[in-house]
Amino acid sequence: MECSGCAVRDLIVEFKMDGDLNNQVFPDIIEFIQSRTLKLEENNRHFTLRENDAKDFVDYSIDHLDITKISYKIPNKDWQPFYKIEELFKVEWVDSVIRNEQVIIYYQPIVDKNNKTYAYELLSRFLDEDGEILYPGQIFSAAKERGRLYALDRICRMTAVKYAAKLDNKKAFINFIPTSIYSPEHCLKSTNEVANRLGVNPRNLVFEVVETEKIEDVNHLKKILAFYKARGYQYALDDVGVGHSTLQMLEDIKPHYMKLDMKYVQGVTSDKEKQRVALQFLEKALEIHSIPLAEGVEQKEDFEWLKDAGYQLFQGYYFGKPLPHPLEYK
Repeated sequence: MECSGCAVRDLIVEFKMDGDLNNQVFPDIIEFIQSRTLKLEENNRHFTLRENDAKDFVDYSIDHLDITKISYKIPNKDWQPFYKIEELFKVEWVDSVIRNEQVIIYYQPIVDKNNKTYAYELLSRFLDEDGEILYPGQIFSAAKERGRLYALDRICRMTAVKYAAKLDNKKAFINFIPTSIYSPEHCLKSTNEVANRLGVNPRNLVFEVVETEKIEDVNHLKKILAFYKARGYQYALDDVGVGHSTLQMLEDIKPHYMKLDMKYVQGVTSDKEKQRVALQFLEKALEIHSIPLAEGVEQKEDFEWLKDAGYQLFQGYYFGKPLPHPLEYK
């Protein structure tokens, strides 16, 4: 079984049209559609085109059809009104970024209570055709628009594993989005193969779940984490809050590491509510034998408070910003 969506292929666009004008004109454009379409349902004016042909159809539609009665969709996405299709075409550049693997990794240190480097989080950065940096928000938004999140997440994971192989026996935290993995056995196969080929110690790879509080399918996440665990990898939960559903999920998953959301870290020294949350989080982490990690630390006083409270690992600009090379702390 091939991981559909993990490779960047020609984008397929489905159209459906209705309305008196469109029905009247349809016989005049049927030859064009029939010569290019991958699938045609003539009775209900529903057809499928490759992207380049779709662009031609869009140009024609703007001049000759009632575009308010036309909608489109791409694989694994919902139907959209016609006027939004230009946004789909505008971000076509993201296909080249993924296909050509224009990805580099920045390292951000994770330190222990003695300010010694314990690990690095490996953060993806992307390059445009001129070699200029494209930041994650820009690239992930474009990938989402074109249904390329599976492919983007895969190439980020594989590139991070390659960079992790360069570290001197330090752990590497690698982000992944659970919804971009529909089948662990197939979607994660290439990531596992790269790690094995490069001889990376599985215990030095920590796969980090991002957007923990947005997870809806806990059973799906458990399957992914079971795949990692069975192969000797570790895993972490990012941006963990203290809601009832999140705490219950922690009981089920028991991550090796738990990251306290930075909104509870920054200013914790002088905020009683943040202190309450941080201590509750710490108690839960220790209860399930997970290592508590405070992220987003920017001030010395917050670091000292969290350290005195019992936190074991720390990450943030106070210790080091993401850099294109590892930074050791003496």
